Amino acid sequence: MSLTNTSPSKARLLGHDILLITVMAILAGCGLIYEYLLSHYAGRVLGSVESAIYAMIGTMIVAMGLGAFLARWFKDAFTAFAWLESIIALVGMGCILAIAGVIAVSYSLPHLFSSIFNLPPDVVLNGYVFQKLQEWSRFLPYVFGLILGLFIGMEIPLIARIRQHVYGRFLENNAGTIYGADYIGAGIGAAIWVSIMLSMPIMQAAAWTALFNIIAGLAFLWRYHAHVRFAKALLVCHIVLLALFGFILVLGSSWMNSLSNVLYKDKVIYSQATKYQHVVLTERLSKNQPEPITDLYLNGRLQFSSIDEQIYHSMLVYPAMLASNRHDRVLIIGGGDGLALRDVLKWPVSEVTLIDLDAQLLNLFGHKDGDFTPPEPINNRLLKLNNKSMQDSRAHIIVGDAFLEVEKLLDQSKQFDTILIDLPDPNHPDLNKMYSDYFYNHVRQLLAPDGAMAVQSTSPYHAKKAFLSIAKTVKAAGFSYVEQYQQNIPSFGQWGWTIATKMGQPASGRIKNISEMPVPSRWVSKEYLLASFVFPNQYFEQVKIIEVNRLGSGQLYDYYRTAWQIESELYKN
Repeated sequence: MSLTNTSPSKARLLGHDILLITVMAILAGCGLIYEYLLSHYAGRVLGSVESAIYAMIGTMIVAMGLGAFLARWFKDAFTAFAWLESIIALVGMGCILAIAGVIAVSYSLPHLFSSIFNLPPDVVLNGYVFQKLQEWSRFLPYVFGLILGLFIGMEIPLIARIRQHVYGRFLENNAGTIYGADYIGAGIGAAIWVSIMLSMPIMQAAAWTALFNIIAGLAFLWRYHAHVRFAKALLVCHIVLLALFGFILVLGSSWMNSLSNVLYKDKVIYSQATKYQHVVLTERLSKNQPEPITDLYLNGRLQFSSIDEQIYHSMLVYPAMLASNRHDRVLIIGGGDGLALRDVLKWPVSEVTLIDLDAQLLNLFGHKDGDFTPPEPINNRLLKLNNKSMQDSRAHIIVGDAFLEVEKLLDQSKQFDTILIDLPDPNHPDLNKMYSDYFYNHVRQLLAPDGAMAVQSTSPYHAKKAFLSIAKTVKAAGFSYVEQYQQNIPSFGQWGWTIATKMGQPASGRIKNISEMPVPSRWVSKEYLLASFVFPNQYFEQVKIIEVNRLGSGQLYDYYRTAWQIESELYKN
């Protein structure tokens, strides 16, 4: 039955089609962004970014299929579709906040009960019930993904039925037209996510996405209100949703930060989502420290603590600098906090080139580029920590993907006396290429014949296979001498590095021949460094079965992920 007693004119049908297909395209874009939002947040909450993203996408696809089946239960397609959009907007706009709230409560309960029962400050209840509650709460993103997927899956069947109702007859290419709009809309949504929303605070991204859902719902209600039951109530619902949108847009990020802060053991003093990662700074006071201790977290993972970062950066910088014959030109890959750069600048260098992908992180630590300006107290604290290293006239900062920037340096026939690779652990497939034989081969070509290269190489204790694989991969890239060394960093535990030279002597031999330290250090001495090259008996007996991390293989990522999954299970038990 058509919308009128007579057959609609071609002009009217065109008007209906423009509205319905546009609405479908908008909803498809919103649906894909919700999928990305939940995947992004699930990765942040669960830690394993790749697994979380794939699991969320799979969950929502299955749920959308189930939703398509369930759509046939609704006899009145107009009413069902109109109310559906309100529900999707509400769930999509509020799910991230709801998840953060439940997680915050689950982590706060042990402290709350400890306070209620007046337990000593150092005693926190953390038994089986609390642990299970925390585990379950962290999987809430999948629950909301399932719910949203069910609702989103109903959209196409319902709007296809509405379109046939409008025409008053069976449409041969109805499904093709609707799916075409859906695919195009999803593509536009993906482009909006990558270009705009990825760098937004997550609650603002959720709110703006929901606004498009609300607008699409209002447009549909305006055109087909005569066919929608309880249309006035639905209009009021949309007005309430618009008000909720305003509140979440203005206050959502601060609410989110307050709830997320519960996940950190110390006071959060700065939280910012950049285009590539979520940056959090925390502080804690200690009677033994004259100043507050500052910790940096990227995507929930500790990157450094000001109480012991000097140990880590000394162990990264000093062995390679000592093993290099000259120190005129130094290349740092990663190290966006400027702390390795700070230590390199203590040496008589002419120029230090630093390459990092995240411009906002670089700006947070003193690089002046773009419009981003951190709060003054945070800026002063971090500049004091890295001694304003990025503002030194000898520092040349390149914002870009080091995988590509290294090739550009090769094209320019650049060479460096020392190269330091200070990248995060290979905890994501995107980072795996930066630990590949292909990348190390390019880096080797940039290194002067009498120079040395040092690589941050994760924990030799917690991720032994990953640690050994890094050295074997560096060796496969053509370096003549490859060694590994370790040291204890209180914030991280036992940590390791890989050092390589192209000719002459291995790095440990060069360090052994040095009569005195050319640059004074609070932490390292010749004996201290040489001792770090010593490992337990039979530590390297597994090397023969360890695989080289070839470009595209994902081998190192698998070693790393497996190691920390085992570690996590042992911790739970």
